[in-house]
Amino acid sequence: MPTRSDTKANVKSTTLVNIPTTILVFDSGLGGLTVLREVVRARDDAHYLYVADDAFFPYGHHSEEEIVSRVVPLIGELISAHRPDLVVIACNTASTLVMPHLRERYSVPFVGTVPAIKPACAASQTKRVSVLGTKGTVQREYTRGLIRDFAQGCEVTLVGSAELAALAETALSGGTVSDEAILAELEPCFVGAGEDTSKRTDTIVLACTHYPLLLDRLNRLAPWPVDWIDPAPAIARRVVNLLGEPAGDNSGSAARMIFTSGREHRLNAALVPFFGGRVPA
Repeated sequence: MPTRSDTKANVKSTTLVNIPTTILVFDSGLGGLTVLREVVRARDDAHYLYVADDAFFPYGHHSEEEIVSRVVPLIGELISAHRPDLVVIACNTASTLVMPHLRERYSVPFVGTVPAIKPACAASQTKRVSVLGTKGTVQREYTRGLIRDFAQGCEVTLVGSAELAALAETALSGGTVSDEAILAELEPCFVGAGEDTSKRTDTIVLACTHYPLLLDRLNRLAPWPVDWIDPAPAIARRVVNLLGEPAGDNSGSAARMIFTSGREHRLNAALVPFFGGRVPA
């Protein structure tokens, strides 16, 4: 019969390990880094996986059916491989199409990115708001429904840019992007140039997560000052709402970046600020 000391010797000690929350941020390219940056600030304790679907970039050049067929199973593969606690779809084009399919198919919580038309119209003093997005986003019925529901008497101008997302990627990668190229995409947003300043566009919705990458230049090139509405802070608040406040320090947190094309990222110095100081693997 075992003695008391024998029994105590056979008892294994158990150490509780605090496993960090894992958040997956997905975009067609590098634009979702602007969302990642805000989410990291809100949940600095988490592990982060950033996935850029550059093999299919830009989404604006594909049909709705092609995007759904591409993104929904791809997200499923990423969930199976990495077991995230939450997935952020940091892309307006994808979010306006795939969110219902993702929530129906997978049990992981999702946070999407949609044009911030409601807060923009609520904030506008001149009641002239522009929505700057990809051609696909501004043409989508989802976007037009947001205007019908939340315009609040504002005149909303939809501006579809074919090139601005690619220009933002080029600039972040260290390539040369001319002011003229950016201004050509930006100018249609500014309505009322010949009118009293109280009637001009005063608020512009950045309806593509790539565009805040160029925010300094957008401000400099703007014909007059406007408020730029970036949805990233609201997305970060929603993440905290779903996952809770940070559980501890970030000393054990890590980050990884994946391109679906299989290429290696070579932007470490430029990427570190988006990952909260971490160097992504």
